[in-house]
Amino acid sequence: MNTNEKKGKKAASSEEKQSFASLLYDIVETLLLSTAAVILIFTFALRLAVVDGPSMNQTLTHGDTLIVSNLFFEPKYGDIIVAQKINSGWTTPIVKRVIATGGQVVDIDFETWTVTVDGKVLDESDYIYLARDNIMTANISFPVTVPDGQLFVMGDNRNHSSDSRDYRIGFIDESCVFGRVLCRLAPINNFTVFERLD
Repeated sequence: MNTNEKKGKKAASSEEKQSFASLLYDIVETLLLSTAAVILIFTFALRLAVVDGPSMNQTLTHGDTLIVSNLFFEPKYGDIIVAQKINSGWTTPIVKRVIATGGQVVDIDFETWTVTVDGKVLDESDYIYLARDNIMTANISFPVTVPDGQLFVMGDNRNHSSDSRDYRIGFIDESCVFGRVLCRLAPINNFTVFERLD
């Protein structure tokens, strides 16, 4: 092998090393940027939450993984929210549906399961679930007026839900809300996007 051939092989080998190093650098850079973007999104815009218990059956079930967002979020009737009630004895966040917001008056007829807000009967036929193996009412008196900056929430599974009907939870301060449930991420075969109610 002559000198020129040796030089050519060395140059080709050097180019291959540089090309591999450049490719490796690009891959690492892409992974780092992607990881940083995911961390920023899940820190400031989105959170993951897991449903604990049966209180939202049949809308959500125990173990469902949810994506929650508080970006530009102002709670309103029908929103499914995740909140952590401070000093309530509940160590895990709760997942409930907003029934009324600050200043509204809530009344419940436990014989017919009719819920009224400001005198208007809510149509809950799309989400309410009344398991008949347990009858649950309330340990607070109705009607109640929701204080400003607070929420009245209930689970869709009305006979198996600790919620604003229970004085131990009561009203939820809006500052305790992590955000609105955007979708059920897992189990993947039950992936669901939750639109806001009108």
